[in-house]
Amino acid sequence: MNRTMAIALALGVCLITGLIVWSGAADVLRVVATIGWGALIVSVFRFALLIFDTLSWRAVLDDATRPSLGRLFWVRWIADSINTLLPVARIGGEFVRARLLARERVGAESSGPIPGAVAGASVMVDVTAGIVTQFLFSAVGVVAFIILVRGDAGDSVSLLAGLALFGLGLVIFYKLQHAGPFLKLARWVEAMAGDANWLRMTGGAAALDDAVVDLYRRRLAFVHCCFWRIVGWTAGAAEVWLIMYFLGHPISLMEAFVLESLGQAARSAGFLVPGGLGVQEGGIMLVGAQLGLTVELALALSLVKRVRELAIGAPGLIAWQITEGRLAWNAASKRKTMR
Repeated sequence: MNRTMAIALALGVCLITGLIVWSGAADVLRVVATIGWGALIVSVFRFALLIFDTLSWRAVLDDATRPSLGRLFWVRWIADSINTLLPVARIGGEFVRARLLARERVGAESSGPIPGAVAGASVMVDVTAGIVTQFLFSAVGVVAFIILVRGDAGDSVSLLAGLALFGLGLVIFYKLQHAGPFLKLARWVEAMAGDANWLRMTGGAAALDDAVVDLYRRRLAFVHCCFWRIVGWTAGAAEVWLIMYFLGHPISLMEAFVLESLGQAARSAGFLVPGGLGVQEGGIMLVGAQLGLTVELALALSLVKRVRELAIGAPGLIAWQITEGRLAWNAASKRKTMR
């Protein structure tokens, strides 16, 4: 973890601690405790969201480079756990995802692993689909917020301005992917992660560039990818509705949609803060206040989401170590056989 990530983590911890203390720690914990066994149901529901994300990623892989759904889910779960619980600016898991996919073998004959460039490109395109669909998800959330609140025009203008900036960044990011930028990007990631294996794994920046552009040419596959991403975002709103139900404060589906869409937008804006600590909580509290939620209830909603992340993410990190151990064992066995 470099200095920037360490500082961001410290700030995030201070922010979330300050919000809990300011809201009244005892009151917040009392509300959280009311969820009871509902926390288990919410945690299990998280796996449904991961399945939708896996189907999104699977859509950009063709038959020749597509492992089983179970294997892809395993890798996707590991990547999500890394991005959620480790200080990697929400990108470390994506590189682990590409690396693990490049180790997979496909086909009845298991003739060979998936090309590194294809693995890296599939992750890059899937991440782009996530950004595109999150923009649409947030845009609908802003409209729903304006309809529900019908209050201060300044709030609406601020939300629309933020959405416009998000959209501009999305266009620039999409255009850059067609301009061969990955040599600099890969070197930046290597410097950030302290790992010089990324370019070698993907077969070089030029191969990665070509593979990304080739995947974009398969427009129907990209549409399918975006479809499953949208399903996943919408299911996240259903999760918020479920949490509020178990907290004893049921809300409408539209209110759940607004809380999830704008809460996720706030978390993405604070991507440098590990896990969006404090950023997600602040966003949900601000939006929740406009929807009539008390600060204790809004903060409890975010903390329950944190508990769910820990319940699903901690086993995911263990699964990562099991996978890495198996790969290291196989590599060592192969070297012994070659001797």
